[in-house]
Amino acid sequence: MEEFYKEIVPVSQEFFEQPTLELAKALLGCLLVKETNEGIAAGYIVESEAYIGPSDRAAHSYQNRRTARTEIMFQRSGLAYIYMMHTHCLFNVTSGGEEKPEAVLIRAVEPWYGVGLMKSRRGMEELTSLTNGPGKLTKSLGITKEDYGRPLTTPPLYIAKGFCPESISVGKRIGIDNAGEARDFPWRFWVTNNKYVSRHQKSEYVLLKQQGSDCT
Repeated sequence: MEEFYKEIVPVSQEFFEQPTLELAKALLGCLLVKETNEGIAAGYIVESEAYIGPSDRAAHSYQNRRTARTEIMFQRSGLAYIYMMHTHCLFNVTSGGEEKPEAVLIRAVEPWYGVGLMKSRRGMEELTSLTNGPGKLTKSLGITKEDYGRPLTTPPLYIAKGFCPESISVGKRIGIDNAGEARDFPWRFWVTNNKYVSRHQKSEYVLLKQQGSDCT
């Protein structure tokens, strides 16, 4: 346990203050960590989607829709926005700042720590299928509705520094066919060719890492 903490450096609040599209890319390679009584589970974020509030038909906060569920989106950046879809719990990072209801959906992570615990929670052994989807990763990591609104800079649920992807692929978001023109926005990002990405890897273009760049 002590060795784990020696390696982990949570990101600062400033990290979450980036514009939403930049944050969605910057989150790739970061560690998503959840601590529970069962133990610690963590994985590298390898896929994300940006949702940019009032003008984005695919966003829960389209036209500034403010409900009990979306209320956290109107608060500061860097909080956990968690909602249920069917029987799955989905994890998002709030962004955009106060009164600008934007968020980044985390679609997939690459297992890194607590893999045995993840397998037990999912009841499966196949590593590539543990966390390659937004509902799969929350179950594997132990993220629940009770984590709604948590700040993501401190335990038990937080984001920490990880690795810098060599390249980032950019494409259309998934599962929003009824969102009008927003369905074509290239606001889905993933670590190019990573085997834990949730769905197809049909990219509009690829961004290469800038030499000397700092991910966080």
